[in-house]
Amino acid sequence: MLFQDTPLQGAFTIDLEKRGDERGFFARLFCEVEFAAAGLESRFVQINTSGSAKRGTLRGMHFQLPPAAEVKVVRCIRGALYDVIVDLRPDSPSFRKWFGAELSADNRRMMYVPRGFAHGFMTLEDDTEALYLVSAFYAPQQERGLRFDDPAIGIEWPLVPGEMSDKDRSWPDLDAAWHGLSTMTGLR
Repeated sequence: MLFQDTPLQGAFTIDLEKRGDERGFFARLFCEVEFAAAGLESRFVQINTSGSAKRGTLRGMHFQLPPAAEVKVVRCIRGALYDVIVDLRPDSPSFRKWFGAELSADNRRMMYVPRGFAHGFMTLEDDTEALYLVSAFYAPQQERGLRFDDPAIGIEWPLVPGEMSDKDRSWPDLDAAWHGLSTMTGLR
């Protein structure tokens, strides 16, 4: 596995280290030893998947508060998506900054999303499916989100959002949500 730093402290893209021959290739999607050696979370309790029928579908920006704060490893297994993370850790040098990368079935790239980050994505093709490892169980009472178009963050989405849930459309901007985020001290 090839771990590549992103501009956001503690977040990585992960590319496969393929071993191939005339039959094709073999690669690891996850290795507990390699993740631990890189100082990354190596225990995951759920594997989630989401499918989106239409290009331009936006899901996000989601996170969970402690004690249910979670690490995610996201991969696109069909189609293509633009994966975005926002650092919400107040003591981080990359606090309030965002990073995005294209994940696709073709490039097989993954995004490592640390605790204390909001996460979301926009589909770039019809019939796109994402798969992600999650380190904490879903806790609806700890679920929060940020507005996808918060001008203080300035995420540059590749398309105008089409499909989006009412919940995702109604998340507050970061400043309005900050009182709820003040409990995130355990994410440092």
